[in-house]
Amino acid sequence: MNNSKTVLKRQGRLRLLFTLRHTFNGLKWMTRFEAAFQQELALFLLLGVFAWLANIPTSDKLILIASLLFVLFAELVNTAIEVVVDRIGTEHHELSGLAKDIASASVFIAMMISTLVWWAILWA
Repeated sequence: MNNSKTVLKRQGRLRLLFTLRHTFNGLKWMTRFEAAFQQELALFLLLGVFAWLANIPTSDKLILIASLLFVLFAELVNTAIEVVVDRIGTEHHELSGLAKDIASASVFIAMMISTLVWWAILWA
């Protein structure tokens, strides 16, 4: 007996609607339960407003905001990796720890990129 389920792929507007629902579910979960994301989101809002109000060209404003979004993106990927590793098992394993460390390093690199972008646009 075959117990596999047939997966129906949604198409068109219905696919977009379900994709957006999953996107907002993920963002809602991150906002409620992930402290690092909460802190980075607060910083994004604060610095995003500052960038938008700054007396600099619009292209520079968008670059500053995009660099902050990149940090949020890296945190999303980092948390996704952590969740998958924890789903596999919570016992200590060298490779699980390494995966989490590498994911964390990606957030650090995103923060360094954002810092360099802000420095280059505002103070260089």
